[in-house]
Amino acid sequence: MNKLYVFLTCFLITITLTIVILIKLIPYLKSKKIGQKILEIGPRWHKNKEGTPTMGGLSFIIASVLALVITIITFYKHFVIKDLVLLINIFCFAILNALIGLIDDIAKMRKAKNEGLTPKMKFLYQSIVAILFLSSLNFTYGINTSLYIPFFNVNIELGILYYALAYLLLCGVVNSVNLTDGLDGLASSVSLTVGLFIAFVSFTATDSLTATVIGAVLLGSTIGFLTFNLYPARIFMGDTGSLFLGAIVVAFSFVINNPLLVLIYGFVFIIEALSDILQVGYFKLSHGKRIFKMAPLHHHFEKSGLSEIKIVVLFTLVNAFFCVIAYLGLGNL
Repeated sequence: MNKLYVFLTCFLITITLTIVILIKLIPYLKSKKIGQKILEIGPRWHKNKEGTPTMGGLSFIIASVLALVITIITFYKHFVIKDLVLLINIFCFAILNALIGLIDDIAKMRKAKNEGLTPKMKFLYQSIVAILFLSSLNFTYGINTSLYIPFFNVNIELGILYYALAYLLLCGVVNSVNLTDGLDGLASSVSLTVGLFIAFVSFTATDSLTATVIGAVLLGSTIGFLTFNLYPARIFMGDTGSLFLGAIVVAFSFVINNPLLVLIYGFVFIIEALSDILQVGYFKLSHGKRIFKMAPLHHHFEKSGLSEIKIVVLFTLVNAFFCVIAYLGLGNL
Protein backbone atom coordinates (compact mmCIF):
# COMPACT_ATOMS: atom_id res chain seq x y z
CA MET A 1 0.00 0.00 0.00
CA ASN A 2 1.21 3.48 -0.82
CA LYS A 3 1.40 5.44 2.46
CA LEU A 4 0.64 8.54 0.39
CA TYR A 5 -3.01 7.40 0.37
CA VAL A 6 -3.02 7.27 4.18
CA PHE A 7 -1.42 10.70 4.39
CA LEU A 8 -3.76 12.36 1.89
CA THR A 9 -6.86 10.81 3.44
CA CYS A 10 -5.97 11.97 6.93
CA PHE A 11 -4.73 15.39 5.76
CA LEU A 12 -7.73 16.20 3.56
CA ILE A 13 -10.25 15.14 6.21
CA THR A 14 -8.47 17.18 8.89
CA ILE A 15 -8.10 20.38 6.87
CA THR A 16 -11.62 20.20 5.41
CA LEU A 17 -13.34 19.55 8.73
CA THR A 18 -11.25 22.21 10.48
CA ILE A 19 -12.36 24.86 7.98
CA VAL A 20 -16.00 23.71 7.97
CA ILE A 21 -16.17 23.68 11.78
CA LEU A 22 -14.56 27.13 12.01
CA ILE A 23 -17.11 28.58 9.56
CA LYS A 24 -19.83 27.54 12.00
CA LEU A 25 -17.86 28.05 15.22
CA ILE A 26 -16.74 31.67 14.75
CA PRO A 27 -20.24 33.20 14.52
CA TYR A 28 -21.42 30.93 17.36
CA LEU A 29 -18.61 32.10 19.67
CA LYS A 30 -19.32 35.70 18.72
CA SER A 31 -23.01 35.30 19.53
CA LYS A 32 -22.12 33.87 22.95
CA LYS A 33 -19.52 36.64 23.48
CA ILE A 34 -16.79 34.06 24.06
CA GLY A 35 -13.88 36.36 23.27
CA GLN A 36 -10.24 36.75 24.22
CA LYS A 37 -9.31 38.88 27.22
CA ILE A 38 -6.04 40.81 26.98
CA LEU A 39 -3.60 41.17 29.87
CA GLU A 40 -3.17 44.72 31.12
CA ILE A 41 0.61 44.21 31.19
CA GLY A 42 0.65 43.17 27.53
CA PRO A 43 1.46 45.44 24.57
CA ARG A 44 -1.11 48.25 24.52
CA TRP A 45 -1.78 47.73 20.80
CA HIS A 46 -3.08 44.23 21.57
CA LYS A 47 -6.14 45.78 23.20
CA ASN A 48 -7.87 45.94 19.82
CA LYS A 49 -7.77 42.13 19.77
CA GLU A 50 -9.96 41.91 22.86
CA GLY A 51 -13.22 40.18 22.11
CA THR A 52 -11.85 38.08 19.23
CA PRO A 53 -13.40 34.60 19.55
CA THR A 54 -11.19 32.09 21.34
CA MET A 55 -11.14 28.31 21.96
CA GLY A 56 -10.88 27.86 18.19
CA GLY A 57 -8.60 24.91 18.83
CA LEU A 58 -11.75 22.85 19.27
CA SER A 59 -12.09 22.91 15.48
CA PHE A 60 -8.88 21.06 14.66
CA ILE A 61 -9.11 18.82 17.72
CA ILE A 62 -12.50 17.49 16.61
CA ALA A 63 -11.30 17.32 12.99
CA SER A 64 -8.12 15.45 13.99
CA VAL A 65 -9.93 12.84 16.04
CA LEU A 66 -12.47 12.20 13.28
CA ALA A 67 -9.70 12.03 10.68
CA LEU A 68 -7.81 9.53 12.83
CA VAL A 69 -10.85 7.30 13.26
CA ILE A 70 -11.81 7.40 9.56
CA THR A 71 -8.23 6.77 8.45
CA ILE A 72 -7.80 3.78 10.76
CA ILE A 73 -11.14 2.28 9.69
CA THR A 74 -10.32 2.80 6.01
CA PHE A 75 -6.78 1.38 6.15
CA TYR A 76 -7.00 -0.86 9.23
CA LYS A 77 -5.51 -3.84 7.38
CA HIS A 78 -2.30 -1.91 6.83
CA PHE A 79 -1.78 -0.73 10.42
CA VAL A 80 0.30 -2.95 12.67
CA ILE A 81 -0.83 -3.21 16.29
CA LYS A 82 2.15 -1.22 17.57
CA ASP A 83 1.24 1.71 15.30
CA LEU A 84 -2.35 1.72 16.55
CA VAL A 85 -1.31 1.49 20.20
CA LEU A 86 1.16 4.35 19.80
CA LEU A 87 -1.38 6.53 17.99
CA ILE A 88 -4.00 5.95 20.67
CA ASN A 89 -1.51 6.84 23.40
CA ILE A 90 -0.44 10.03 21.64
CA PHE A 91 -3.96 11.23 20.88
CA CYS A 92 -5.13 10.50 24.42
CA PHE A 93 -2.17 12.52 25.70
CA ALA A 94 -3.02 15.39 23.33
CA ILE A 95 -6.75 15.34 24.15
CA LEU A 96 -6.13 15.33 27.90
CA ASN A 97 -3.84 18.34 27.52
CA ALA A 98 -6.49 20.02 25.40
CA LEU A 99 -8.99 19.36 28.18
CA ILE A 100 -6.72 21.17 30.63
CA GLY A 101 -6.59 24.06 28.18
CA LEU A 102 -10.36 24.02 27.81
CA ILE A 103 -10.83 24.20 31.58
CA ASP A 104 -8.37 27.10 31.65
CA ASP A 105 -10.13 28.93 28.80
CA ILE A 106 -13.55 28.48 30.43
CA ALA A 107 -12.16 29.79 33.72
CA LYS A 108 -10.90 32.88 31.91
CA MET A 109 -14.33 33.47 30.41
CA ARG A 110 -16.02 33.17 33.80
CA LYS A 111 -13.55 35.53 35.45
CA ALA A 112 -13.78 37.88 32.45
CA LYS A 113 -9.99 38.31 32.37
CA ASN A 114 -6.93 36.60 30.91
CA GLU A 115 -6.26 34.56 34.04
CA GLY A 116 -7.72 31.07 34.35
CA LEU A 117 -6.20 28.21 36.31
CA THR A 118 -3.36 29.13 38.63
CA PRO A 119 0.08 28.19 37.24
CA LYS A 120 0.54 25.63 40.03
CA MET A 121 -2.82 23.97 39.37
CA LYS A 122 -2.24 23.94 35.61
CA PHE A 123 1.21 22.39 36.02
CA LEU A 124 -0.18 19.80 38.43
CA TYR A 125 -2.76 18.69 35.87
CA GLN A 126 -0.13 18.60 33.12
CA SER A 127 2.19 16.59 35.34
CA ILE A 128 -0.52 14.00 35.98
CA VAL A 129 -1.24 13.73 32.26
CA ALA A 130 2.47 13.38 31.42
CA ILE A 131 2.93 10.63 34.01
CA LEU A 132 -0.17 8.83 32.74
CA PHE A 133 1.15 9.04 29.19
CA LEU A 134 4.56 7.63 30.11
CA SER A 135 2.99 4.88 32.21
CA SER A 136 0.55 3.89 29.46
CA LEU A 137 3.24 4.08 26.79
CA ASN A 138 5.56 1.86 28.80
CA PHE A 139 2.80 -0.66 29.59
CA THR A 140 1.24 -0.91 26.12
CA TYR A 141 4.09 -0.08 23.75
CA GLY A 142 7.32 -0.29 25.71
CA ILE A 143 9.83 2.49 26.35
CA ASN A 144 13.50 2.16 25.50
CA THR A 145 15.35 3.96 28.31
CA SER A 146 18.48 4.29 26.19
CA LEU A 147 18.79 7.96 25.22
CA TYR A 148 19.99 8.70 21.71
CA ILE A 149 22.23 11.78 21.42
CA PRO A 150 21.54 13.51 18.07
CA PHE A 151 24.53 14.07 15.74
CA PHE A 152 26.89 12.02 17.93
CA ASN A 153 25.28 8.67 17.06
CA VAL A 154 25.66 7.36 20.61
CA ASN A 155 23.18 5.94 23.09
CA ILE A 156 23.34 6.44 26.84
CA GLU A 157 21.42 4.09 29.09
CA LEU A 158 19.62 6.28 31.64
CA GLY A 159 17.40 3.72 33.31
CA ILE A 160 14.86 5.42 35.57
CA LEU A 161 16.40 8.83 34.87
CA TYR A 162 14.99 8.55 31.34
CA TYR A 163 11.48 8.95 32.75
CA ALA A 164 12.48 12.11 34.62
CA LEU A 165 13.90 13.61 31.43
CA ALA A 166 10.86 12.52 29.43
CA TYR A 167 8.53 14.10 32.00
CA LEU A 168 10.40 17.42 31.84
CA LEU A 169 10.30 17.43 28.04
CA LEU A 170 6.60 16.55 27.89
CA CYS A 171 5.53 19.29 30.30
CA GLY A 172 8.09 21.80 29.07
CA VAL A 173 7.36 21.61 25.36
CA VAL A 174 3.59 21.62 25.83
CA ASN A 175 3.90 24.85 27.81
CA SER A 176 6.40 26.27 25.32
CA VAL A 177 3.86 26.04 22.50
CA ASN A 178 1.32 27.67 24.79
CA LEU A 179 3.72 30.59 25.44
CA THR A 180 4.36 30.99 21.71
CA ASP A 181 0.66 31.51 21.05
CA GLY A 182 0.81 35.27 21.52
CA LEU A 183 0.61 36.70 17.99
CA ASP A 184 -1.82 36.11 15.15
CA GLY A 185 -0.78 32.92 13.37
CA LEU A 186 2.49 32.46 15.27
CA ALA A 187 1.94 29.14 17.08
CA SER A 188 0.06 27.77 14.06
CA SER A 189 2.78 28.73 11.58
CA VAL A 190 5.64 27.36 13.66
CA SER A 191 3.66 24.15 14.27
CA LEU A 192 3.15 23.95 10.50
CA THR A 193 6.92 23.68 9.98
CA VAL A 194 6.99 20.82 12.50
CA GLY A 195 4.15 19.14 10.60
CA LEU A 196 6.17 19.38 7.37
CA PHE A 197 9.19 17.94 9.17
CA ILE A 198 7.18 15.00 10.54
CA ALA A 199 5.60 14.32 7.14
CA PHE A 200 9.01 14.35 5.44
CA VAL A 201 10.41 11.99 8.06
CA SER A 202 7.46 9.63 7.57
CA PHE A 203 8.11 9.36 3.83
CA THR A 204 11.90 9.21 3.86
CA ALA A 205 13.11 7.70 7.13
CA THR A 206 10.57 5.29 8.61
CA ASP A 207 8.00 2.69 7.56
CA SER A 208 5.75 3.47 10.53
CA LEU A 209 2.30 4.82 9.68
CA THR A 210 2.23 6.55 13.06
CA ALA A 211 4.47 9.34 11.77
CA THR A 212 2.39 9.56 8.57
CA VAL A 213 -0.83 10.12 10.49
CA ILE A 214 0.72 12.58 12.94
CA GLY A 215 2.26 14.62 10.13
CA ALA A 216 -1.03 14.68 8.21
CA VAL A 217 -3.03 15.71 11.28
CA LEU A 218 -0.60 18.46 12.25
CA LEU A 219 -0.47 19.87 8.73
CA GLY A 220 -4.23 19.68 8.23
CA SER A 221 -4.90 21.31 11.59
CA THR A 222 -2.46 24.19 11.19
CA ILE A 223 -3.20 25.00 7.55
CA GLY A 224 -6.93 24.82 8.16
CA PHE A 225 -6.72 26.99 11.25
CA LEU A 226 -4.40 29.53 9.63
CA THR A 227 -7.17 30.23 7.12
CA PHE A 228 -8.84 32.19 9.91
CA ASN A 229 -5.89 32.82 12.27
CA LEU A 230 -3.45 34.76 10.09
CA TYR A 231 -3.19 38.49 10.81
CA PRO A 232 -5.68 39.97 11.45
CA ALA A 233 -6.95 36.86 13.23
CA ARG A 234 -10.67 36.14 13.19
CA ILE A 235 -10.27 33.54 15.92
CA PHE A 236 -7.67 32.38 18.45
CA MET A 237 -6.95 28.75 19.32
CA GLY A 238 -6.83 29.41 23.07
CA ASP A 239 -5.03 27.15 25.53
CA THR A 240 -7.36 24.43 24.29
CA GLY A 241 -5.62 24.39 20.92
CA SER A 242 -2.06 25.31 21.91
CA LEU A 243 -1.80 22.55 24.53
CA PHE A 244 -3.14 20.03 22.00
CA LEU A 245 -0.57 21.08 19.38
CA GLY A 246 2.20 21.11 21.99
CA ALA A 247 1.37 17.55 22.99
CA ILE A 248 1.49 16.37 19.36
CA VAL A 249 4.79 18.16 18.74
CA VAL A 250 6.61 16.65 21.72
CA ALA A 251 5.00 13.19 21.48
CA PHE A 252 6.47 12.69 18.01
CA SER A 253 9.97 12.65 19.50
CA PHE A 254 9.00 9.43 21.29
CA VAL A 255 7.71 7.93 18.04
CA ILE A 256 11.25 8.17 16.62
CA ASN A 257 12.90 7.26 19.95
CA ASN A 258 14.77 10.54 19.89
CA PRO A 259 13.24 12.77 22.59
CA LEU A 260 16.09 15.30 22.58
CA LEU A 261 15.40 16.10 18.93
CA VAL A 262 12.31 18.09 19.89
CA LEU A 263 14.70 20.73 21.23
CA ILE A 264 15.85 21.22 17.63
CA TYR A 265 12.75 20.79 15.46
CA GLY A 266 10.82 22.76 18.09
CA PHE A 267 13.59 25.36 18.43
CA VAL A 268 11.36 28.46 18.36
CA PHE A 269 9.07 27.01 21.03
CA ILE A 270 12.07 26.28 23.26
CA ILE A 271 13.58 29.75 22.78
CA GLU A 272 10.25 31.38 23.59
CA ALA A 273 10.05 29.46 26.86
CA LEU A 274 13.70 30.14 27.75
CA SER A 275 13.25 33.86 27.14
CA ASP A 276 10.37 33.88 29.61
CA ILE A 277 12.32 31.91 32.22
CA LEU A 278 15.38 34.14 31.85
CA GLN A 279 13.30 37.29 32.08
CA VAL A 280 11.54 36.24 35.27
CA GLY A 281 14.73 34.87 36.85
CA TYR A 282 16.83 37.94 36.05
CA PHE A 283 14.05 40.27 37.16
CA LYS A 284 14.02 38.63 40.59
CA LEU A 285 17.81 38.40 40.96
CA SER A 286 18.44 41.96 39.79
CA HIS A 287 15.51 43.45 41.74
CA GLY A 288 13.61 44.80 38.77
CA LYS A 289 15.98 44.78 35.78
CA ARG A 290 15.06 43.04 32.52
CA ILE A 291 16.97 41.25 29.77
CA PHE A 292 14.26 41.71 27.15
CA LYS A 293 11.88 44.61 26.59
CA MET A 294 9.12 42.08 27.20
CA ALA A 295 8.85 38.30 27.32
CA PRO A 296 8.22 35.86 25.68
CA LEU A 297 10.64 36.74 22.90
CA HIS A 298 8.02 37.61 20.25
CA HIS A 299 6.89 40.53 22.43
CA HIS A 300 10.49 41.78 22.62
CA PHE A 301 10.55 41.95 18.82
CA GLU A 302 7.19 43.73 18.87
CA LYS A 303 8.50 46.32 21.31
CA SER A 304 11.53 46.73 19.04
CA GLY A 305 9.26 47.83 16.21
CA LEU A 306 8.70 44.71 14.10
CA SER A 307 5.16 44.07 12.89
CA GLU A 308 3.28 40.90 13.80
CA ILE A 309 3.49 39.65 10.22
CA LYS A 310 7.27 40.09 10.05
CA ILE A 311 7.76 38.35 13.40
CA VAL A 312 5.60 35.41 12.35
CA VAL A 313 7.47 35.07 9.05
CA LEU A 314 10.86 35.35 10.79
CA PHE A 315 10.07 32.83 13.52
CA THR A 316 8.54 30.41 11.00
CA LEU A 317 11.60 30.55 8.73
CA VAL A 318 13.94 30.10 11.69
CA ASN A 319 12.06 27.03 12.87
CA ALA A 320 11.96 25.64 9.34
CA PHE A 321 15.74 25.95 9.23
CA PHE A 322 16.09 24.06 12.51
CA CYS A 323 13.74 21.38 11.22
CA VAL A 324 16.24 20.79 8.42
CA ILE A 325 19.02 20.57 11.01
CA ALA A 326 16.90 18.15 13.05
CA TYR A 327 16.50 15.85 10.05
CA LEU A 328 20.27 15.45 9.98
CA GLY A 329 20.15 14.34 13.61
CA LEU A 330 17.53 11.62 13.20
CA GLY A 331 19.92 8.70 13.40
CA ASN A 332 18.80 5.22 12.38
CA LEU A 333 15.06 4.76 12.89
